[in-house]
Amino acid sequence: MKALVTGGAGFIGSNLVELLLSEGHEVVVFDDISSGYEANLQEGAAFVRGDVTDGDAVCSAMVGCDVVFHLAASVGNTRSIENPARDSQVNVLGMVNVLEAARANGIERVVFSSSAGIFGELKTLPIREDHPQDPDSPYGVSKLAAEKMCLVYNKLHGMSNVCLRYFNVYGPRQRYDAYGNAIPIFAERILRGMDVVIFGDGEQTRDFVNVADVARANLLAGTTPGVSGVFNLGSATQVTVNELVRTMADISGTSPRIVHEGPRPGDVRDSLADVAAAHAAFGFSPSVALGDGLRRYMAWLASDPVTLQRWSAR
Repeated sequence: MKALVTGGAGFIGSNLVELLLSEGHEVVVFDDISSGYEANLQEGAAFVRGDVTDGDAVCSAMVGCDVVFHLAASVGNTRSIENPARDSQVNVLGMVNVLEAARANGIERVVFSSSAGIFGELKTLPIREDHPQDPDSPYGVSKLAAEKMCLVYNKLHGMSNVCLRYFNVYGPRQRYDAYGNAIPIFAERILRGMDVVIFGDGEQTRDFVNVADVARANLLAGTTPGVSGVFNLGSATQVTVNELVRTMADISGTSPRIVHEGPRPGDVRDSLADVAAAHAAFGFSPSVALGDGLRRYMAWLASDPVTLQRWSAR
């Protein structure tokens, strides 16, 4: 199988590329390196530098591919609130460009990386795919619009596109992001002996899923016959932010000072994925326990050359 991975130099995309290569697939990475890292590019994968808002470049990169994994995105609630036009340009127009390029190249399946941000404040737990969709940020709106575009291409053009709604993904190659990824921010501050800032009271809950499980789910969704539609991807477990920080502190053997600040706009109170549909459709089962995943992640972060170079520059 030959696969195109947009955003393949990013956190999740590079882990997916690594998995695809390890299982003998041919991979083309399409990335503009605006938020990804050249250090994430995997030996053995072809690399095309480009932006998903450039439809011709996307179409050209897709020639000869059998499946597309679309991970390139403008990511994060805060970033989308600050620049909603760019968020929509990348996430909505980029999605149309990918779908049109797939059609032009005779590719029937695009596996799209969506987000639990499409749900907004949650009405019921655990969250099934049919939960009301009322996003609280432009990011959630753009991801939902991209999902709908995938599904309408299934109806109009006989495609079998799959949308994977990620909950809170973490793991190796996820670096510090001031726009709101909790685990890398907490890990960096804990490892550097800094105060840890928690927005709100810390009793809000999240479903953290390891990137290894997410990469495997993408591969399954891209290769299992007869699959299409939308699916939740989480760990099907929840933890409070306070518990998360305590676990990370225990792993590091430190006792960081905790500082609480006001809640951030666009953040939901609780989150928990129901992944039964993904299990039934393509056999997805989360396998990495949070404690184990956090140990591996913090060990990776403490030795990551990109992170260490940034630390030393401060």
